[in-house]
Amino acid sequence: MTFEDIKKALSKKVGERDLTNTLLLESEETLLVLKKKTKRHEKALEIVKLAALKTQEQIQFHISDITSLALSAVFPEPYELVLEFVERRNKTECDLYFKRNGERMDPLDSSGGGPVDIASFALRIASWSLKQPNGNNTIILDEPFKNLSKEYREQGAMLLQEVSQKLGIQFILVTHMPLLTQYADKVFNVDMKNKISKIRI
Repeated sequence: MTFEDIKKALSKKVGERDLTNTLLLESEETLLVLKKKTKRHEKALEIVKLAALKTQEQIQFHISDITSLALSAVFPEPYELVLEFVERRNKTECDLYFKRNGERMDPLDSSGGGPVDIASFALRIASWSLKQPNGNNTIILDEPFKNLSKEYREQGAMLLQEVSQKLGIQFILVTHMPLLTQYADKVFNVDMKNKISKIRI
């Protein structure tokens, strides 16, 4: 190898080194920009998480209060509905349970159908009230309070009427309970003959 060959090889290596240094400098600058962006994204994520937490707390109190009030309007020893937001599989989920005398209970397993009927009615009202604006003031209920014991049905009917009057909601009910029809503004009786339904006013 001649001196000229060595000189050319050295010059090539110097060029490669300079290119590598330039690329390294550019990469460091890009990394610095990305780190700044990451910090901004992390701060934004913290703000979003904080806002979500505040929203969850407001929803929790709103839904729990409305449902617990409805339960106390019907039952002498009412349950309290508790909402608990939990993280599962990187998603926020909501657990619902009843609480009475400090004891936590699964609504479907330990309370009977009546409290669940009242709670599900109140949950519909609570979710309706969260919509802004409340565009549709009509709610259709199919056999509401069907699992409610006879001793509490009148309180259930009164709750339905009071909610309708105070919140301006029109309820359309499908029911076999004569007691509920006594609290209705208008009643349509439906008879079936030869598999054909006919309305009797």
